Amino acid sequence: MKQEKDNKHRILILGASGFLGGAIYKELCPYFKTFGTYNITNKAFEKNHHFFQYNIQEDDIYEILDIVKPTIIISALRGDFSKQVLLHQHLVEYVFSKKIKLLFLSSANVFDAYSKYPSYETDKTYSNSIYGHFKIKIENMLLRLPNKQVAILRLPMVFGNQSPRVLEMLKLIKQKEPIEVFPNLIINVTTDTKVTQQIHYIINRNKSGIFHLGSNDLVHHDDFIKEIVTSLNTQKALYKQVYTTNNDRYLAVLPKYNLLPKNLQLHSQDILRALKK
Repeated sequence: MKQEKDNKHRILILGASGFLGGAIYKELCPYFKTFGTYNITNKAFEKNHHFFQYNIQEDDIYEILDIVKPTIIISALRGDFSKQVLLHQHLVEYVFSKKIKLLFLSSANVFDAYSKYPSYETDKTYSNSIYGHFKIKIENMLLRLPNKQVAILRLPMVFGNQSPRVLEMLKLIKQKEPIEVFPNLIINVTTDTKVTQQIHYIINRNKSGIFHLGSNDLVHHDDFIKEIVTSLNTQKALYKQVYTTNNDRYLAVLPKYNLLPKNLQLHSQDILRALKK
């Protein structure tokens, strides 16, 4: 029996043609009136009247906002950083004026300058990378909105059967080329499936604030990648060990204050089990 749609929300996913955006769309679509944007011409999206073509370089987001009239916007965009910053300035104005809510997919990279320990929700952001700086800039913009109107979702490395990371690993194995692993990098991890369930819960319970949507445990990058290759039950892989530092370096967003229910938390081993299915 098909789930009744919740007419309370109209959800617009920016970047719904991407890996995570698409997974979020599939999770929410049976329950809410859900719309999405796509960039590259795709016949499947063209036929779906809930999808709008949107080119961040050229198009005006207000046209789509006027048509959809969302109560929740989920930003899962990729693309030109400066254009994204400008877009989010417009989104902040729109969200504030319409008294609606914005969920922003951020990254563990907002903490990539802190290498000696994992990061928690209330820690001050600090980055050495262009990508981290860009995510911090948007986070800071959103934090000026009333608390109830924003949720910042910081993600670690995301895995899944169709994730770009796993598909790239399979391609390298097939081509007998080495997979890069970072022996000194300590991370936490997640899957597209778990992230979409967590977002669904955050919407249902009207949660706001900063969330760290990663596993509760930490893993070494090289060990975890090798375990994934084993769980994929594929041929022997080659590895290239990359040392960016002589000491262990953390890039992990651990949940501590804004905890989700037990069934929505995960352990790195859960990811390996999911990949075996």
